[in-house]
Amino acid sequence: MFLVIAEPILLLVLDLVGTFVFALDGALVALRVARLDIVGAITLGMVTAIGGGTMRDVLVRRVPAVLQSGLYAIPAIIGAALTVAAIRAEVYGPVTAVAAAAICFLVRMVGVRYDIDAPRPPRREQ
Repeated sequence: MFLVIAEPILLLVLDLVGTFVFALDGALVALRVARLDIVGAITLGMVTAIGGGTMRDVLVRRVPAVLQSGLYAIPAIIGAALTVAAIRAEVYGPVTAVAAAAICFLVRMVGVRYDIDAPRPPRREQ
């Protein structure tokens, strides 16, 4: 009984951890290896996080999480931006990486808990 209830929560937590590791790593590689500017590094971090999650969902034949309701890209942007800010301030290390991932995780979990969606464009009247 416990495993039936805990399994979706465990999968959600592991999905979020993977997503934000991709976001932070994408931003880090963009700055240190590709030498992109701030906007490019944040964008690459977000795209890396979304791309990794989308590939996983496609491989297991699910609708990608980014296409469903809920916050997904916004926490990835936040994680990438925090990573870029820490690197630019020359304070990036294991503690700041974990802090950035924890903040992303918290934003995503608040969105899941309170069913918060990203803003959508207004619908046209027909």
